[in-house]
Amino acid sequence: MSAYRLVNRKRNFALCAAMTAICAALTPVSAADSVGVASPTDNAPNVLTYNDTFNLEFVSNPQFINDDTVIYSRQSLDIMSDSRQSRLWQVDISSGKHRPFIAQDENISQATLSPDGTAIAYTKAVDGRAQLHLYYLDSKQSVRLTNSDEAPSNLTWSPDGKSLAFSLFTEEKNAPIFTGMPAKPEGAKWAEQATYIDTTQYRGDGRGYLREGYNQIYVLPVEGGTPRQLTDGKFPSGGSLSFSRDGDWIYFATPHREDYALHPYFSDIYRVNVATAESEQVTSMEGPEGSPALSPDGKYLAFTHVNDRKLSYQNNDLLVMKLSDGEITRLTSSLDRAIGDFTWRKNSRGLLFSYLDEGDNKLAAVNLKGDVKPLDVAIGGQSLGRPYTSGAFAMSDEGTVVYTSAARNMPGDLTLYRTRDDDRALTHLNDDTLGHKALAEVIDLSVTSSVDERNIDAWIALPPGFDSSKEYPFILEIHGGPHAAYGPHFAMEIQLMAAQGYVVAWSNPRGSSSYGEDFGNLIHHNYPSEDYNDLMDVVDAVIDKGYVDTDNLFITGGSGGGVLTAWSIGKTDRFAAAVVAKPVINWMSFALTADAYPFFSQYWMSDMPWNIADKLWKRSPLSLVGNVTTPTMLLTGESDYRTPISESEQYYQALKLQDIDAAMVRIPGASHGIASKPSRLIQKVGNIIAWFERYKTTSDGKDK
Repeated sequence: MSAYRLVNRKRNFALCAAMTAICAALTPVSAADSVGVASPTDNAPNVLTYNDTFNLEFVSNPQFINDDTVIYSRQSLDIMSDSRQSRLWQVDISSGKHRPFIAQDENISQATLSPDGTAIAYTKAVDGRAQLHLYYLDSKQSVRLTNSDEAPSNLTWSPDGKSLAFSLFTEEKNAPIFTGMPAKPEGAKWAEQATYIDTTQYRGDGRGYLREGYNQIYVLPVEGGTPRQLTDGKFPSGGSLSFSRDGDWIYFATPHREDYALHPYFSDIYRVNVATAESEQVTSMEGPEGSPALSPDGKYLAFTHVNDRKLSYQNNDLLVMKLSDGEITRLTSSLDRAIGDFTWRKNSRGLLFSYLDEGDNKLAAVNLKGDVKPLDVAIGGQSLGRPYTSGAFAMSDEGTVVYTSAARNMPGDLTLYRTRDDDRALTHLNDDTLGHKALAEVIDLSVTSSVDERNIDAWIALPPGFDSSKEYPFILEIHGGPHAAYGPHFAMEIQLMAAQGYVVAWSNPRGSSSYGEDFGNLIHHNYPSEDYNDLMDVVDAVIDKGYVDTDNLFITGGSGGGVLTAWSIGKTDRFAAAVVAKPVINWMSFALTADAYPFFSQYWMSDMPWNIADKLWKRSPLSLVGNVTTPTMLLTGESDYRTPISESEQYYQALKLQDIDAAMVRIPGASHGIASKPSRLIQKVGNIIAWFERYKTTSDGKDK
């Protein structure tokens, strides 16, 4: 165990009692009728506890510093600051030697190796502000390069290693509309000045109310100095940056129009001259182009593109442009899958990319003719809370590949891909935390939809100490999105539920990503609909296994899963209790209060909301609230601007007006990602379990 991990673990042990008390205090169950959670007996397996959340680690951002050595960001959770910590570590892929890389620095982000392999650029918080730093591999010295009010992002080295390009939010203050405010007398205490807003995109989930300004591209010599702004305009410029081989140009994607916020699926690739700051348009296609990356030989530009047809679910493709004549080749259209990250091969003859496929994030190689060759690799392990697809990979100059593993019982470790042998794990970050624990076994469940006989992928977590001769309470956990995907991946929320004696199932009903555009668009302008039937088919398939107590069926989900949870209890009374997390309840109010309202109104709806109010109402869970008899808890972050808490409040009040058992849990300061902090993940799961325990009618694992 590393020194810093040992210190963190000691902190965890010291605060175990305190965290247990906090969890108990946060559950919405009174002392009089609380039934608590399952307690281990002398013969019970050593199961996960809420405090184990703080002990998890995972790998992110792997990259080769030479053909034999990989550095990566080691992500951990700190119990004292209730936050994610990040440190750089290195692994020798031949010897397996594993040690810290920049030992003295914590909370490092965006570590990026220089082209000659002599330095690492990264950001680190200084007095609460992220600043750009440089670390020299030979002298093991670091130096701070910036003193900016904003956080640099998308760090990109010039080919000669003499400068760094990055994006930086650049504020543009507008004059207030009212300028005649009288002067305040000395010593007077007046109310704060009103905030004048006239922008389309005026608030964002996780960011709150936005200041006027845009991301712009800057360049800075690595020897220090003042960052020089290269782009301007009342629209964002930035994202992935890529230097031309001679270092004269930087390629980037931008909407390049002042009304860009009303056109969420619009961007073209431009390039800006480093010396003159003059910009030129490179691509002009219908739909958004993004993530430009020049080939190592400088002859080709790779980028992603979406053929925009105003569908709610649209795959992107990987394209290459031959810069000498502008010829464009679409490389992945035959795949019918969403493309993730990609990287060029050193010889510029092809690329390696990730893509979503049937609940997994996979890797494939493609040449410049579009011949796709899948690799026998599933990456993941970076979604700690729920079993969403995730993952990262890296490729050396020689073509060696490492990736973050997608295991069922462990968060992501770094793994070496080998074409003629079994893959080899290079790290074992959670063996000390989870290796001695009895975890839920995750098994596959294939379900046939009763609607149209489509195959629906699903998975079951069996509680530790599972006995098939007994019956267990059951939880259906529904993913959000709705165009997202679960898979057979480690998920702390699922494992904590199973540790309390529940059989837990999750699935990818119609509309989920990773199964192609046709499957995803089965709910286009038709959500929720038959996805509800798919979910009930999953419940029936689990019941058919014979080890579920049908008197103790429970249902929960967040975001899109919250929508389907509320919709389901309006359709059936089979569930003993429900927890509806961060839902949309009323599509009309959601369309005009959510942060991304230009996107939702154009892609999720067939017309402006006021023109189709009747259609939106028919798909709103609130329209079915009169049918609900299920005891229901609402759980939402108070700073959620994606599915604002007003949605939860509408449903809560409607349930109360009908005298339905209902409760509302508001997470202070939390945005749409409720579980963004470790303690919030604990609060979320703890409240869900406590609510289900209140309505559970039998003990765990009763005899049949």
